[in-house]
Amino acid sequence: MPKALIITYYWPPAGGGGVQRWLKFVRYMRDYGWEPVIFTPLNPEFSNFDESLLDEIPEGLRVIKTSIWEPFNAYKRIIGRKNEEKIQPGFLQESNANSLLQKISVWIRGNLFIPDAKRFWIRPSERNIIRYLKNNKIDVLISTGPPHSNHLIARNVKRATGIKWLADFRDPWTNIDYYEKLKLTRMADRSHHSLERSVLKEADKVITVSWSWAHDFQEKTGVRPEVITNGFDPEDFKSVKSTSENAELIILHIGSLNADRNPHAFWKALSEINANANRGRKIRVKLIGPTDISVFKEIEAFGLYKCIEHIPHLPHKEVITHLFNADVLLLPLNNTPNINGVIPGKLYEYLAAKKTILAIGSTTGDSAKILKETGSGCIFEFNDSSGIAKFLSNELLGDQNHYPVYNEEATKKYSRVELTAVLCKMLEDMIT
Repeated sequence: MPKALIITYYWPPAGGGGVQRWLKFVRYMRDYGWEPVIFTPLNPEFSNFDESLLDEIPEGLRVIKTSIWEPFNAYKRIIGRKNEEKIQPGFLQESNANSLLQKISVWIRGNLFIPDAKRFWIRPSERNIIRYLKNNKIDVLISTGPPHSNHLIARNVKRATGIKWLADFRDPWTNIDYYEKLKLTRMADRSHHSLERSVLKEADKVITVSWSWAHDFQEKTGVRPEVITNGFDPEDFKSVKSTSENAELIILHIGSLNADRNPHAFWKALSEINANANRGRKIRVKLIGPTDISVFKEIEAFGLYKCIEHIPHLPHKEVITHLFNADVLLLPLNNTPNINGVIPGKLYEYLAAKKTILAIGSTTGDSAKILKETGSGCIFEFNDSSGIAKFLSNELLGDQNHYPVYNEEATKKYSRVELTAVLCKMLEDMIT
C-alpha cells in the first residue's frame, strides 16, 4: 500500500470535533488502499479528553510522537488560571475573568505566538519527520490545521525533501471568525497573511470543509482548495435506537457554545413560549459541551434556568445516545463575517440521527444548503425569534406538516466512508 504521513495535533485521547475528521479518515483509509501513519505530540495540551475514541484507532497503526513545549502555563498565570485548568479554544469563556488580563493575554497570543502557540513544535517536528523519511517510504505528507503550525512543519519538510504534500484546512486562517479579536499589530497581521499564502501556494493539494471557505481562500490567495466536507460515521450509529417518546420536548445542542454562537433569538422565542404555555408539554433544553458564560447570563436574564440542563462533557459514544433520545437538535451558527462557510461538525451527526434540526444562521450559507438538500430541518435568520417561536409551537403540538421531506440518498454522501473514498482517490492522483 502507498503510505500517507498525517501531521495532526489532535489525536485520541483528545476529545471534541478537532480529532474526529482525521480519526475517521484513518479508520477507513486501508479500505481504499492507503496505509496511514500518524505524527502527533507526545505531551499535548487538550481542552478535553475522550478515551473511548482510542477504541477507534485501527489495529497496528503506526503513531509517531514527538515532545512539544507549549506556553500555556505562563498564559494561565497571566489570566489567573491554575495549571491544571484547561484553556478552551475559540475564545470560549466559561467563567468571569479579569477583563484587563484577558485582553493582555489575547494580545500576547496573537502577536508573539505566530501562527499559534504550537509554533515551538515546528523545528523539532520537521527534523524528526525528515529523519523518518530517510529510512521509511512515505508517498504523501498531510497536514491538518488548526493549529496552523502543522502546515508550517509540512511546508518545511516539503522544501527539504520534495515530498508530495496535501494541506487540510478544517478552519480558515486569517478569515477565522475570531481573527479580528487577536488585536494584531500591522506586522503580525502581515506575517499571518504571508505564512497563509506560502502554505496555500506551496502545497501540492489543498482541501477545506466548505464551499464558501474554498471561495474565500481563492479570493485572498488565488488558490482554490477542493472541498471534502466533514461527515458522520455509520458505525457510530449502528447499535443506537431512535426514541421520541419524551414527557418533555427535548431540544439538544452538542459541542462548544461560544459567545458568537449564542442563539439570542432562540432564548427570546423560548421565553415567549414558556410564558404562554401554562399547561401541557414543556420544553427542556440540553446543552452538552463547554458553554460560554455569556450564554448562561442570557438564560438567567430570560428566566429559563429551570428548563436548561448543562452537561460540560461526555464521551462521544454517550453523546450519540443523547442525539437519538432528543426530539429537536439545535444548530446555532456563528454570527460572524465568514458565516456562509460555517458548517459545524455536529450538523453531520445530526443528519445521521434523523431528528428534526432547528438551525439559526444565514439562510443562504453552506449549512442551509446541506439542510435543504437533505430535507433534515429548518433554518431561521439570527434575529427571527417569531419564526423560531412558531417552530417551537408546532413542535409542542406535534405538527410536522411544515417540515421538508428527509432525503436519505442525499444524506449518504456525507458518510465518512464515502468521504474517505474521495480523499484516497485524490491522494492516488497526487502520486500518479
